[in-house]
Amino acid sequence: MYSEEGAIFACERFTGLQADPTHPQFLVLCNRLIDDVVNIFSSNLIHIGGDETQQLGKGNSAVWVKQFEEEGCSDGKAKLYGQHFGPLAKRVSELGRTPAVWGDMFFEHPEALDYLPKSTVIFDWQYFKSPEHTSKMFLERGYRTVFAPAIQTYNAVWCHLPQSERNVAEHAEAAERLQTEGVCITTWEMGLMGNFNTILPAIEASGKILCDAIIGQDQAKPLESGTRDEDIAIYRDTQSAPRFLAAYLSHSEACEEWARIMGIELNHLLGFSGIRSSIKCRLLLYSNPFLLYLRDRDLILSESGIKAADLCEQSMVFTTSPDQRGVTQFAKKSLEFVRVVEKSHKFYAQRKPGEAITALSPCRQIFEDLERVANATYLNSGGSLADVYRCQAAKKHVEEVIHRIKIYGDGSLGYLPSFESITHPKFTPHDQANWWLINKWANE
Repeated sequence: MYSEEGAIFACERFTGLQADPTHPQFLVLCNRLIDDVVNIFSSNLIHIGGDETQQLGKGNSAVWVKQFEEEGCSDGKAKLYGQHFGPLAKRVSELGRTPAVWGDMFFEHPEALDYLPKSTVIFDWQYFKSPEHTSKMFLERGYRTVFAPAIQTYNAVWCHLPQSERNVAEHAEAAERLQTEGVCITTWEMGLMGNFNTILPAIEASGKILCDAIIGQDQAKPLESGTRDEDIAIYRDTQSAPRFLAAYLSHSEACEEWARIMGIELNHLLGFSGIRSSIKCRLLLYSNPFLLYLRDRDLILSESGIKAADLCEQSMVFTTSPDQRGVTQFAKKSLEFVRVVEKSHKFYAQRKPGEAITALSPCRQIFEDLERVANATYLNSGGSLADVYRCQAAKKHVEEVIHRIKIYGDGSLGYLPSFESITHPKFTPHDQANWWLINKWANE
């Protein structure tokens, strides 16, 4: 939908990731995709997605939702969802395969289940609790269910090993006890300087956990589920990952020590959350690496942040492959970037633009080094080419900020723009109020 050819399908213009389910040509595309998958792959199970459709009822489909509810439907969005995925699932069945969908949208719109054929397999994903309670709706309605935990890379600089192991173990235990279809280990976002090769031992360990659950050796018992915040708090306090670390130890003692530092000790210092890693996103994703300094400097410049930087140095000693070195280098240079920018900021605030520029100059090298890591990851383990361009964009913005400081850092505008302003991509000279920031609609 962010290609010119696909833009016509977007539910709303230039926002979100959801297509308009009422667009007739989009339905044609969906059916062609199913035909392609069936023709290419021999798997009996064909997963047609359907998770996180938060734009239901937006754009053109709002008229349909309103009409459904005027006709007496209690949940027009459920009908919209069901009328889209139901026929697609039926098409998979007609082609002799078993359809599968994600389960999350049915918690909010349970009536949508009425539109799915009973042959559909529901994948219930829960990353911070056991799926025991959430799966009841699917099992009671007669749908076969697969549990889907996550190797948690999306919310970590590298990976949260204890939280991932607990998530897998809880799902495996529940799947065996409830006799569901099984468990599908998932992991997301190997972009943003992630590296798939480095988590293969964790996936191997997950397989062993599943086998142990089948033969009754895994006795993990999930706690009673609470609110999302309460569930995340439980996972935040998870301390160890014995089975995951054993998988790394099977490669070497150095490999285990590297995984312990990067997957446990570093995360204790930098924190745990249920959302994407602020370090990865703010440094690279939003085209303004100074956001990491703006939002995370208190943590990174604190005693915990200093200890985290020391851990990165230690972990370099234990790296056993270029893949591990690349991951460690990203963590190390992310923290280094904030320290370098802090030094530059202090000179800038003193109206010493020359010293501020000199202090900031190493940031060029930081992103050149990260670009080399991104290129190597792309070549060696299927990393994202977008990361290469993100590093280039970050370096280019650093150079632009250096240019701005050279011109305006002496107060020649009649005022000294705040450091946060002059480092922002939308900085405009003489816009002292930063109207691009103040107005609510500025970023819309």
